[in-house]
Amino acid sequence: MHITEEIQNENPNMCEYMAPSLDARQDIVVVEVPRLGKEAASKAIKEWGQPKSKITHLVVCTTSGVDMPGADYQLSKLLGLRPSVKRLMMYQQGCFAGGTVMRLAKDLAENNAGARVLVVCSEITAVTFRGPADTHLDSLVGQALFGDGAGAMIIGADPDVSVERPLFQIVSAAQTILPDSHGAIDGHLREVGLTFHLLKDVPGLISKNIEKSLDEAFKPIGITDWNSLFWIAHPGGPAILDQVEAKLGLKEEKLKETPALVFCSSLMR
Repeated sequence: MHITEEIQNENPNMCEYMAPSLDARQDIVVVEVPRLGKEAASKAIKEWGQPKSKITHLVVCTTSGVDMPGADYQLSKLLGLRPSVKRLMMYQQGCFAGGTVMRLAKDLAENNAGARVLVVCSEITAVTFRGPADTHLDSLVGQALFGDGAGAMIIGADPDVSVERPLFQIVSAAQTILPDSHGAIDGHLREVGLTFHLLKDVPGLISKNIEKSLDEAFKPIGITDWNSLFWIAHPGGPAILDQVEAKLGLKEEKLKETPALVFCSSLMR
């Protein structure tokens, strides 16, 4: 975690629950988000094994801070990418950031011949770090669940098998809004930093709707046995995983990889 005792001592307002501290948080995240993203991106590029000049698009996503030029620009400079790389910066996607950037990268790769899309998610929790409050335990729960980290991958279509070794294929990508979910997860950028609120019924909302979403994604390709799939789920907390497991009748081992969830370093379609 990037927040050290020294940083807390220098910025005591960050340790209060609702004290003005946005400037101090911004000063940290606008520097550290692209820096951490560079570490993940450099690893992905190395494992891909191709020159950086072949990267045509850069998609960057973070919920940690907002700046202009954005983290996409800063990351492009840190990596030494071509000035003409087509960049897309996304902010405030929260838990579904990884799925969102993969979906967009898939569309970019399929609609631009020869495209190689570097996608990077980078988060520094300095923007949400704060002291506890008896009236808002959901803030403390969120801080216990999430930490600093970054992931990156390279996505393309029609791989050159003489030099590229795709690890996975993205068959489909989708997004939906769950019924009666308004206000279930909220985040607001304020003078006190990024505040977020979680309703107790988030696990129930997800488990009640998960099977419909799976049907829409997998029935067109003939998959109806959820235990036949290899699962990597967003680890949004044990309560969510437990209820999804029960709702779908998953075998115990199906979600065992989820607590150690990491981004793949290179992904091609």
